[in-house]
Amino acid sequence: MTAIPKIKGLRWYIAVLLMLVTTINYLDRTSLSVAADTLTKQLNISVMQFSWIIFCFQICYAIMQPLSGRVIDWLNTRRGFSLAVIWWSIANILHAFARTPFTFGLFRGLLGIGEAGNFPGIAKSVAEWFPPKERAMATGIANVGSGTGALIAMPLVAWIILKFGWQEAFVFTGAIGFVWVAVWLLLYQPPEKNPFITTEELDYIHKGQKELDAEGLTQEKGVWKLVLRQANFWSIAIPRFLNEPAWTVVQYWIPLYLMTQRGMDLKQIAMFAWIPFLAADAGCLAAGIFSMMYQKLGLSVLNARKATYTTAALIMPCSLFIAKAPSAGWAILWFCCAGFGHQCLSTTALTLPADLFPRRTVATASGLSGSAALLGGMLFTLIIGWLVTTVGYGPIFVVIAFLDIIGSVVLWTLLRKPKAAS
Repeated sequence: MTAIPKIKGLRWYIAVLLMLVTTINYLDRTSLSVAADTLTKQLNISVMQFSWIIFCFQICYAIMQPLSGRVIDWLNTRRGFSLAVIWWSIANILHAFARTPFTFGLFRGLLGIGEAGNFPGIAKSVAEWFPPKERAMATGIANVGSGTGALIAMPLVAWIILKFGWQEAFVFTGAIGFVWVAVWLLLYQPPEKNPFITTEELDYIHKGQKELDAEGLTQEKGVWKLVLRQANFWSIAIPRFLNEPAWTVVQYWIPLYLMTQRGMDLKQIAMFAWIPFLAADAGCLAAGIFSMMYQKLGLSVLNARKATYTTAALIMPCSLFIAKAPSAGWAILWFCCAGFGHQCLSTTALTLPADLFPRRTVATASGLSGSAALLGGMLFTLIIGWLVTTVGYGPIFVVIAFLDIIGSVVLWTLLRKPKAAS
């Protein structure tokens, strides 16, 4: 019988897989924003209707985040993640059959139900595979996919629309998810059961995780009750509520803003609108780098997370300069600063559930905090639609400049080292 080959540093291959699925996740959801100008013209969808279509995605995403987390905690990471990706891939393909705002909203809602499993799945995977000191970097690698997916979507979806049509863009991007599921099912098992892991790496992971487990995190029943009653949960949830509006603007409204306010056409969007998402990817990696740097300077893991979040929050006021930028190029530059800052602090917030909660509750805690984030994004989406129609984009950039600084204050006020169980 042939021995199964061992893969050295397997946990980092897992991190790359998580990055790829996040790339697919954001490729699928960003396809709509790239197609927005085409859809508004060909199907007579108004800006307000477009904001409601986005809202359908967000409300389903928000409702399903804690439920997806609970399902992943229950089914296990391998099966739960596969189910989520299969669901959202089918939903994305269904967009090709939409012809009215109602049907777009319906299929967008189905997409949100499936995509809600992505970040709870990442949080649980990182908790299973990485010791605390490496989790920010692992989450950063995984979260690179959020910018990469949007980055790829700009030229790819624009090219497909110009070459074949907007329907084909949704079919192609949706089909990619099935390829990832096949690789995931082949490679992923928790470390204790994975046939490809080396003994040395398994020992290293267990030793690092015991440093956290030694703090005696409780094993009592009632997962949602356990999570929601802790101040540490709200120290994540409130900042995520406040930081999601900035990403809503970057993710959904950059193409439409550059077309309607800066005079760019679809070809120019394909050439330049991806640049802020490259900066966002750099922000994801910067979260891990800053966290490790602050730890080397003597801060504890949790204080290093707080310091990283604050550093990134102080970059966000750069968004004040977008509306008054003298050219589209300068506007893109300031979007880059906002994308970098947001993804740096967002990655830090995504890492915290693995630091603060038992492994059996990590996906649930991540999902619940994700719901708080999406609530902030949903409310802001409706405000954006009204502001763009009545006032313009200027006030939007003012608001996102300061919300994360408030979130940083909340993080420093509420976040504490988990107490040992009695």
